[in-house]
Amino acid sequence: MTVAAPPVRRPVITGWASISPYGLGADTLSDGARERRGTRVPVEAEQWGVQARAACLVPDFDPRALLGRKGTRSMDRATGLAVATVGMLIADGVPNGPGTGLVIGTTAGGLNSAWTTTQDMLVGERPFYIDAAKIPYVIMNGTAGHCAIWHGLQGPNTTVAAGGATGLTALNHARRLVVAGRAERVLCGGVEEFSPARYWVESLADPDAVIGEGCAMVVVEDDDGERPALADLVAVEFGVARAGELATALASTVRGALARAGVRADEVWGASPGGSGAIAATAAAVHEEIFGSDAVAAVPPVDLLGDTAAASGAFQLALVLGAARPEHAGRYAVITSADQHGAFACALLRTRGPAEQRGGQR
Repeated sequence: MTVAAPPVRRPVITGWASISPYGLGADTLSDGARERRGTRVPVEAEQWGVQARAACLVPDFDPRALLGRKGTRSMDRATGLAVATVGMLIADGVPNGPGTGLVIGTTAGGLNSAWTTTQDMLVGERPFYIDAAKIPYVIMNGTAGHCAIWHGLQGPNTTVAAGGATGLTALNHARRLVVAGRAERVLCGGVEEFSPARYWVESLADPDAVIGEGCAMVVVEDDDGERPALADLVAVEFGVARAGELATALASTVRGALARAGVRADEVWGASPGGSGAIAATAAAVHEEIFGSDAVAAVPPVDLLGDTAAASGAFQLALVLGAARPEHAGRYAVITSADQHGAFACALLRTRGPAEQRGGQR
C-alpha cells in the first residue's frame, strides 16, 4: 500500500496587532515608532505605590472599560492587555475554534497577582482569607488560558518563558505547531504589565531601567493561499553565549542562518537588534557590521517602548512588519533578541509584496 506523503507546510505571518505605550492598535505603534516619539511618562506614586521616576505605560488602559465589566473584576493588567490584543485579531477576521492555537510569552506570568496573593496569605487573619478570583492569574499560564476561554480558541495553548529570547521562542513554537499540522493557525506573541511587583523585581536587576508594558501578537499559519501573507517565516535559530562572547556567537548564528537560507547580507533591508543596555549596544554593532547602518535604521528601535522584557521580541516583530514598504517586497528582515544570561535568538523573515499578499495588512 502506498502512503501519501504529508503536505509540506510553509509558515507565514498573516497579521498582527498590538497594545503599546503609543496606544491601542497596530497603526498607533507603527506611526509612533516611525516618528520616533518618546513614550516615557511620570509614574504617579499615589496610583502605583512605587517611586519610579518614569515608565512607558499604555495610556489610560483599563481592562474593565475596554473589555466590559463581566469577567474582569479580578483580571490582572497583563491578562487584560493580552485578551484585548487577541480580540483585535479576532475582530479582524482571524477564525477561532479548534483550529486556532495560542502561544504567549511572559517573564513570570501574573507577578503582581502572585505578590499580592502571597501578601494576603501572610498578613490576613487566616492564610486562606484571599480573593479566590485572583488565583488563576497567579499561575504562569493563567493569561494564555484566559485568552483561550474568552475568545474560544480551542487549539494548542502554550505559555513560554525564555528570558530575552521569549518572543522569538514563542514564534518558533508557533511555527512548529503549524508545520506539524497541530494547528491551522497560531496567535503568538508576548505580554508584560507595569505593576509594583514588576517594578521592584526589575529595579533590583537594573536600577536605571525604564520599564515598558504592552502586548504584541502575530498570526502564523500555513501558506495555503487562502489569506494574504505579510511575510514568510524563513528561519528561527537560537544560541547561548559565554560571558564576553555574545558578539562572536550572535554574528556566527546570524551568518549561519543567512547561509542556510541562501540569503546574502545585501538582500536584508531591515535589521532589528534587541536587548537592553550593553546587550543592545553589542547586538546593534553586530547588525551594523553584517548589514550596514541603513538596515538598522530602517526598523525603529524597540527601546522606544521601554524595557518590555519577555514581550520585546514580539514588539520587534511588530516593528519590522510595520516598517515594511512595497519596495521591500522579496527582501529580508533579521531580528535578534538577547539577554544578560547569554541566551539569544535570531529570526529571518522574507517580506511579501502587494501582489504576493493578495491584499493588505489587517
